[in-house]
Amino acid sequence: MVTGQFETVARAVAHQAATLLSARVYVLDEREVVAARGEPDGTVRSVDPDDRPPEATCLRIPIRLDGQVGEVVVASGDDAPLQPHLVRAIVELTVKQTAVVDRLPNQDELKNRFIHQLLRGDFGDEADILRESQILGLDIARPRAVILIDAADYILDSGRAIMSSGADLRLRRSLQRSRLVITSVVRYFQLPTETICAYIGDGEVAILKASSTRDLIEWSMPDEMEPANPSWANLGALKRAAGGLLERLRADTNAAIGIGIGRYHPGLRGLAHSYEDARAALSLGRRFHGQNRVHCLDDLGVAAFVGVADERTKLDLAAHLLSPLNHEPELLQTVAAFLEEDCCPSTTSQRLNIHRNTLSYRLEKIASLTGLDPRRFDDAVQIRLALVVHSLHAGPTPLCNCPIHAGLSGTYLGQPSDVGTAARQSG
Repeated sequence: MVTGQFETVARAVAHQAATLLSARVYVLDEREVVAARGEPDGTVRSVDPDDRPPEATCLRIPIRLDGQVGEVVVASGDDAPLQPHLVRAIVELTVKQTAVVDRLPNQDELKNRFIHQLLRGDFGDEADILRESQILGLDIARPRAVILIDAADYILDSGRAIMSSGADLRLRRSLQRSRLVITSVVRYFQLPTETICAYIGDGEVAILKASSTRDLIEWSMPDEMEPANPSWANLGALKRAAGGLLERLRADTNAAIGIGIGRYHPGLRGLAHSYEDARAALSLGRRFHGQNRVHCLDDLGVAAFVGVADERTKLDLAAHLLSPLNHEPELLQTVAAFLEEDCCPSTTSQRLNIHRNTLSYRLEKIASLTGLDPRRFDDAVQIRLALVVHSLHAGPTPLCNCPIHAGLSGTYLGQPSDVGTAARQSG
């Protein structure tokens, strides 16, 4: 069977040998089927299934290409007989040179490897990485966040559909489809310098998206509140950009697509942290919410606290979810008491010594500020976990200065205070 790699090298050998020898050259596979035919002028003709080299006046040189045996057949001209030793030397040299050149990585492969290395954080001196990026024409110095695309249903489906065609041909088809996905991404964002794309295998395409406010102005909302932690800045705009990209990719591929969003982290090594965010969001999001969606850590609910292994990320997420209450100690105290009282309005009101209407107003405001309604089970659990994680770490953040840490910190782990116990007994 002629693989795609064998055929590619065979065509190059036919062209080079025919040009050097000014003769017709055939390259045959192990079944003596013609894989390529070069003419004396160097052109390579389309191979006819019935094409056969002439039986007489030919020199036949056995070769090995891409792990397959074959044969180069050189047709001798009537007016200029071929010299066997010279022909053999030229053919063998041509085969070696062509095979070596064919195995050299092209620009796309070099870029993909470089980006994959960058996302793994597998590098030493940052100055060397910056120099290498300049050689490849990549601007990685500007602030960027990682968008991870799961297009396996499209990129790898071509390989599964042609299992009988050989591993090499399946790989080539997959690479072609990955390039089509990257082309769609670049067209969507319009300015390629803002978007560095790489195929990193397993049907996934990584995007290093410029993530400053100026870079995302098209997807920004005028009244959008910026978070205190810069890692979560512009995330809303990035999600909207990814949402539009998802629609474009689904239209272009007609396949299931998933997208994971990573936060911006400063420095070159921050790209690896952003990639881990995106990978965790995509993995958990696919499992709990399925494909054809944009997934981000702060949209995963309880799954983010349970499924993310990195403790720093959990703490960052907890602080981010509670950050709208940084300067609202009364609201933070209210939601902590409400959850401690099993979300019971009457006992919470008694515990805080406020009217139930006042409690209702505060809970509405908490939902408005955080996007999480303590009166809904999933949202309540998410807030509770955020409080627990933050309390356990007790890092130097604005939340630590809130009176709740002095008065109610013990209630985070489900230990009722004396006030709460008295309220339940009197109720």
